[in-house]
Amino acid sequence: MQLVILDRDGVINFNAGAPVTSEQAWRVIPGSVEALARLNGAGYRVVIASNQPGLRRKALNIETLNAIHHKMQQELLEAGGSVDAVFFCPCLPKDACECMMPSPGMLLEIASRLRISLAGVPIIGGSVAAIEAARAAGARPIFVRTGAGGDEKIAESLVDFESYDNLTAAVDSLLAETAPA
Repeated sequence: MQLVILDRDGVINFNAGAPVTSEQAWRVIPGSVEALARLNGAGYRVVIASNQPGLRRKALNIETLNAIHHKMQQELLEAGGSVDAVFFCPCLPKDACECMMPSPGMLLEIASRLRISLAGVPIIGGSVAAIEAARAAGARPIFVRTGAGGDEKIAESLVDFESYDNLTAAVDSLLAETAPA
């Protein structure tokens, strides 16, 4: 099984630094749902891993989060793609839990449920937290600059990771690796 794990905010949808707390606030980054559909078409399973502390802060409730994810799935379906599962952590950073990125717990839970190793599995994120979680889980971290993580912050804090302008460019690279010669 080929698997790609993506952070949601700043990778699939715009992340202006404020949490997405409504369906109306969830706006797809141009090309991202089409890129995911291309991954699906190439045989990749796509799973989302997303920090959602807004739940604990009561900025949104589980029904609203589900509605946001339903909207995401609808837009993916219209583009010919799908997401196999969405994992999220509702904790606050001060909770220091194991599931909130940059801790690898959520990624390790995905691996456990799918009964796979994360070695070499691409994890695409737009933040320092997602890149650090991918590294801690033994996966392949890929950064996209559409996130709110800030390119300079990434460059200062991490070395030796793949970086692309957006999800489309990251997917182009992944698919080029697996294309027949």
